[in-house]
Amino acid sequence: MPDPSNTAVSWNRVADGVLRITLERPPANALGRPIIEGLTAALDALDALDAAGNITVVVTSAIPGFFAAGADIKHMSSVDAESFMAYGDSLRGVLDRLAAPSRITIAAVDGLALGGGLELAMACTLRVAGAGARFGLPEVKLGLIPGAGGTQRLPRLVGRGRALYMMLTARQVAAPEAHAIGLVDRLVEGGKAEQEALKLAVKLRTMSLPALQAVIRTVDASFDLPLPEGFAYEVAQEQALFESGEAKEGLMAFLEKRPPNFV
Repeated sequence: MPDPSNTAVSWNRVADGVLRITLERPPANALGRPIIEGLTAALDALDALDAAGNITVVVTSAIPGFFAAGADIKHMSSVDAESFMAYGDSLRGVLDRLAAPSRITIAAVDGLALGGGLELAMACTLRVAGAGARFGLPEVKLGLIPGAGGTQRLPRLVGRGRALYMMLTARQVAAPEAHAIGLVDRLVEGGKAEQEALKLAVKLRTMSLPALQAVIRTVDASFDLPLPEGFAYEVAQEQALFESGEAKEGLMAFLEKRPPNFV
């Protein structure tokens, strides 16, 4: 049960259908128990408010220079193997909730996103980064591997070779390079990542949510299905949008030159 006095994570609604989750655990937003519990509490509150995924989430940081600097190394070094696995399971669990295709989440990264911090950003649907942001998975320096989805999500974003090079060398990637290789989806001026992520969230709110969710599901399926099955899945998703009336509303609104009234 999350601690109700937890102040490592806060959340608030900033626009219609847009929620901001803010990491605020000095000095560097280490992903220890306070942030994991805080994220869990935020997502529990969000699910209670909106189980269907209608609210778009922006994850940001209140700590200058840091999105999240990684796992809580002090905590990890003091636990046994069983406790370490429990810690990893809890972190993976909350990141998997952020990654669920039914909800759109946007990471706003200004500063460092390292180790678990980068895994948190990669769990989000999209990533907006300020020009001074830096990204890396340096776990090999600690005799570990990225264990909260990093070895799985990074290759899907940047390709096998680039992902291996980043992880094997533990190098940090500056925001312009991260944008060039596909790790970052939108690159903005330093200090503007949260502002731009919120603008993007508001823009997405004007689109058809079922269509957005179908796009995410279909793209994710492309990594697992042979091409012919992927095409069939795409057709099924599009057909479902017609059967629900969502596509008809969008097409009629276009012809009638009016804003669509999506579900």
